[in-house]
Amino acid sequence: MKTLVAPDRLLDQGLARLRTRFSIPDGFPAEVSSAAERAAAKRPDRHADRTALPFMTLDPASSTDLDQAFAIETSGADKLLHYAIADVAWFVEDGDPLDQEAWRRGTTTYLPDGKASLYPPALSEGAASLLPDVDRPAIVLTVRIDPGGESRLDGVERALIRSRAKLAYETVRDDDLPDGFLEIFRRIERAEDRRGAQRVDPPEQVVEKDDTGGFFLGFRPQLPSERRNAALSLAANLAVAQAMLEAGTGLFRVMALPDAKAEERLRASALALKLSWPPAMPLAQFQRRLDPRKAADAAFMLAIRRSGSGAGYRPYDPGASETADLPWHAAVAAPYAHATAPLRRLADRYVLRSVLALAQGEPVPEAVLDAFPELPRVMARAASRDGQVDRSVIDLAEATILHGREGATFRAVVTDIRESKAQVQLKDLPVIATVSAPQAFPGCPVTLRLLRADPLEGALSFELVD
Repeated sequence: MKTLVAPDRLLDQGLARLRTRFSIPDGFPAEVSSAAERAAAKRPDRHADRTALPFMTLDPASSTDLDQAFAIETSGADKLLHYAIADVAWFVEDGDPLDQEAWRRGTTTYLPDGKASLYPPALSEGAASLLPDVDRPAIVLTVRIDPGGESRLDGVERALIRSRAKLAYETVRDDDLPDGFLEIFRRIERAEDRRGAQRVDPPEQVVEKDDTGGFFLGFRPQLPSERRNAALSLAANLAVAQAMLEAGTGLFRVMALPDAKAEERLRASALALKLSWPPAMPLAQFQRRLDPRKAADAAFMLAIRRSGSGAGYRPYDPGASETADLPWHAAVAAPYAHATAPLRRLADRYVLRSVLALAQGEPVPEAVLDAFPELPRVMARAASRDGQVDRSVIDLAEATILHGREGATFRAVVTDIRESKAQVQLKDLPVIATVSAPQAFPGCPVTLRLLRADPLEGALSFELVD
């Protein structure tokens, strides 16, 4: 991590410009805020009482928009994961101001100095959030996980729950977690290994605000507690996808495998990074050996992520079973859905409504069926915006940290080649840059000279030093 020195509050000014450039909303229209206040006052009257179950949450310490809470039971050799998801659909009516605004936004957009939430704080950080020590309406997915790690929906219901504790990724200890939590994680990992899942969790390049109001730039590897908690969401989302497939409906998260040409490039990158990848070993098996704390391994993990075509959404296609073109997500090597973050993703609200109806033996609401073909476009637009915002924030921070050092030289290593451009990682700063380097190859050490660092534009320019 590197603390940013921002003369004349350049970073704050840059973030303000980014909000304008990408039309990031500042607050909500009055009619949307009013609708949220009215919705927050609703009292659940269609929810079973499950407040006796010992639910708890596990999130970043600063989070207040809590989508998920969990409770775990043992059923013979199986584990039962009671996964409570914020019942956003209880508060939001089809076509109301909250719904219309959510369709405009698509997702919650995060910046270092705040976020533009999908729903107003009265809901996202209040009445709909699964905060501790208060009763909250939820959609509870009961997921049965067998000894082999296969998950299946046992039931879905609307229920009133009460979280007993708000655990934090940064401080949670194993003895804070309920019995069965770590066992579920181990089972899910074993199932991933059998499927040949290709999930990649490289360190993130991040800009975050510290306790003093300043910013820092760095790489943040995923914490063990995050990986373990993600296994619960994975199990639930796999079970939801299977239930929708069996019913012949739904919205799925899809991603293609890297093609043969992409894998060929990855093998060249592994060789350049001095990673030992046996010729007969599948990529999925090799990547599970990688350690994100090692620079070469982390660089290769980023290369794997960039090698694919990216993830998207796809509604159920009735003709897919005949063509064997089932919705498939290469990273998890299975049909997959997004259902566990409805406070932050628009699509999850509709997926949850569909499996709730299926579990209750009711037809999926027409509004949900009508939404499925439209959501891929809306979610793709939101993902594109969020990706551009993330990259622009990093560019801004990198330019700020190097401002005033024009003419200085820096040691770096090449992490990727695209045409005649090399992507490089500076060795002594958490900065990734692009430079013209026709003869470079992944893993190659290089020396760069900084030509320009413009915090106003978030622009960096380097040249290769012979």
